[in-house]
This record gives sequence, C-alpha cells and structure tokens, in this order.
Amino acid sequence: VDLRSGDILGMEALIRWQHPQMGLVPPNDFIPLAEQTGLIDEISQWVLSSVCSQIRSWEAAGYGMVPVAVNLSPVEFRNRKLSNRIIELVKDAGVPPSSIEIEITETVVMQNIETAVDILQELSQAGFGISVDDFGTGYSSLNYLRRFPLSKVKIDRSFITDFTHAQNDAAIVNAIIAMSHSLGLRVVAEGVETEEQLRFL
Repeated sequence: VDLRSGDILGMEALIRWQHPQMGLVPPNDFIPLAEQTGLIDEISQWVLSSVCSQIRSWEAAGYGMVPVAVNLSPVEFRNRKLSNRIIELVKDAGVPPSSIEIEITETVVMQNIETAVDILQELSQAGFGISVDDFGTGYSSLNYLRRFPLSKVKIDRSFITDFTHAQNDAAIVNAIIAMSHSLGLRVVAEGVETEEQLRFL
C-alpha cells in the first residue's frame, strides 16, 4: 500500500498447506522437505500457475492489474533453465511478465551467485520485476544491490516490529530506505500493523 495515496501497489502470493488432520501448515514446516525431495519445482509451478489464473480473473472482473510477488526457492536456482521455464509458463497463461514480481532471499546469493545473477537478468529483461525479501537480515545484502537487477527491496518485519521503541532498528530502517532510494529502488516495509509504525514510515 502506498503510504501517501493509500493505493494498493502490489501483493504477494503466500502458500499454506491445508492438511486434513493438522489444519493449516505454514511453509516453514513443509517447504524444506519439498526442497529435499525435489517437489519444490512442482509446487513452484503450481503457485505461479495459480497466480496467473488469479490475475486473469481480476482482469476479467475489471480490476486494475497490480503486480503479484512470487517467492522462488534457492534450490530452484540449480536449474539453469529456470528463467525459460518461468517465461514460458507466464506466456502460455496469457499474463504480461510485468504483472509478476520474482522474489528472492539472500540464500540465493550465498549458494550460487553467478547462476542466480544470469537467471535474474534474463527474467528482468523479459519484463519481470525482481525484489529481495528479508533485506538486512543476512551477510551479503549489499551484494544484492551491486550485482542483481533489483527493482524493489523489502525490509524485514523484524526491524519494523521494534523500530518505534528501539533506536538502532529505527536507524537501520532509515539507512535502508535512504540507500535504496539513492539507487532508484522502491522500498516495501513488511509487517506494518500499528498507526505508530505507519506515521514513522
């Protein structure tokens, strides 16, 4: 949500597993297993297909097109054909790449930076937005800004939760915003839940 206008600028697709016995299972409980077993590719394709279908539904209902962020697993970046797979899937779905934002975390950088840079460059050139999630929580954050074709930075909610009471967190949030803006990047603050947080931002 744009803090000045109140307009919705984007959304994020978040997967949950509705299990018949365990109820709603969060991704931290099943995504690592999916990555170990190789099922993550199928899950990721299903999520992207679902997002494309939803975007088409919104468009048919007369809603304006707002980019939807889709998370990619670091494991998927082992496949050099990842960008081709995503580009083809979105093209076949009849959805413009600009309506999809590819979201990555710092783990991508730490595992295979050269391949990740190549894949993200190809996706960026095809028209997809690229954002980095949980910014500020890892060791290679500045590498993102220097090497990756980013359009957006997402400040981790751990900084937003406490910055109205913790001076250090407030300073970090201010620094991330200033640095990102000076590089021409948009900034999203995750986890804004109070009027005080809203006013500060």
